[in-house]
Amino acid sequence: MSRIRSNRLLNRLTTVPVMTLAAVSWWQIARADAVLDWNAIAADTISTASPPRPGPVGFLDMAVVQAAVYDAVQAIDGKSKPYHVQIPGASGSPEAAAAKAAHDVLVNIFPPQSASLDAAYRDYLAKKGLAESDPGVGVGQTAAAGILALRASDGRVPNPLPPPFTGDTASGVWRPTTSYQPTPPSGAPMATPWLGAVPCFTLQSGDQFRAKSPPALNSQQYAIDYNEVKALGAQSNSARTPEQTELAYFYAGKSGNNFVLWHRALRDVATEHVNDILDSARLLALANLAMADAVITVWDSKKRYVLWRPITAIQEGENDGNAATAGDPSWQPFLNTPPYPDYTSGANGVTGALTRSLALFFGKDDMTFTVTSDYSGAPKKTRTYNRFSDMASDMVNVRIYHGIHFRFADEASREQGAKVADWVFGHIAASR
Repeated sequence: MSRIRSNRLLNRLTTVPVMTLAAVSWWQIARADAVLDWNAIAADTISTASPPRPGPVGFLDMAVVQAAVYDAVQAIDGKSKPYHVQIPGASGSPEAAAAKAAHDVLVNIFPPQSASLDAAYRDYLAKKGLAESDPGVGVGQTAAAGILALRASDGRVPNPLPPPFTGDTASGVWRPTTSYQPTPPSGAPMATPWLGAVPCFTLQSGDQFRAKSPPALNSQQYAIDYNEVKALGAQSNSARTPEQTELAYFYAGKSGNNFVLWHRALRDVATEHVNDILDSARLLALANLAMADAVITVWDSKKRYVLWRPITAIQEGENDGNAATAGDPSWQPFLNTPPYPDYTSGANGVTGALTRSLALFFGKDDMTFTVTSDYSGAPKKTRTYNRFSDMASDMVNVRIYHGIHFRFADEASREQGAKVADWVFGHIAASR
């Protein structure tokens, strides 16, 4: 497999201030640094793009943004190694460099939004008291151009797209599923089936941390996890407790997507605990490189094993050769099933990578932080954790309560995400 990777990067510790996007107000921006401000702008741009980016490609887009921002900021600071772009003699405002790097990457990926991004960039510099002639602007432009060139032909959105992948109807094999809610449509083919073969940002290849084979359909482990998701993940007559249902709603996201939630949580932790722009650039780069490579890793496993989803497994339970898995043709999941195989879980790969990255960055797992739900119907809008790993543990359970993953898929993916984060910190975080 072809590879795109970097030989160098980052090392230091500390952290930064933040803002939330959606409706960006300038008083909020004044409280944050450019790295966090433009991460919020990028998250909003990626999550609201029209047409939307396919599947989880937005995580790769964000990694491109944060790699460019990091290289721009570190070039001026000079205390860490670059991810990819070296800019000798860089000078100027790191705030201007970060804003320009993020702007240029976003305009390149989302040309239809160029006018609004240009206006936001000019307004941002003005509100921050920065001139467009600041030398940092040129640094940001150079960093963005270098990272964009590095990822220009990475194939994260192939053109033309490959033929649709629809799996097979054999027992245990994923196939398009029925939708009981508006999106995705029933019978949708696998989303982004090519993603596991996209060159990684830091790993050697997408199969580097491929999960071991899932439990056999006739195994005791499969039966245990089958009956768990059947009981706890049902739309009606579920065995979920009120607290478990509340947690399921909290992480229901926007159409099941928690992209904005994860990035807001990352910025909020940085705001609370980081006070240097290089450290905020480093944290966001490392976390986003890990999340992006975790997504690629998960999609490699999905395409390798092509395991059916609980909705299919339970409705076809009489045909799996396991006497301990009673089928129910009328069973429906609590949350609509995304259009790709079960094994492994994208949400758990991302959460595992994010929470492990935060623990590695701060040198400890026990830190208090708050997460805000994006689901309008969530009865509880915020959750406070005392350990990063507690959020990862919740996500394992959540996807079972949603009725869309077996526990073995969630746990394997959480482990993949953590391994990716360990690799990123072990191979990318080298001091100058």
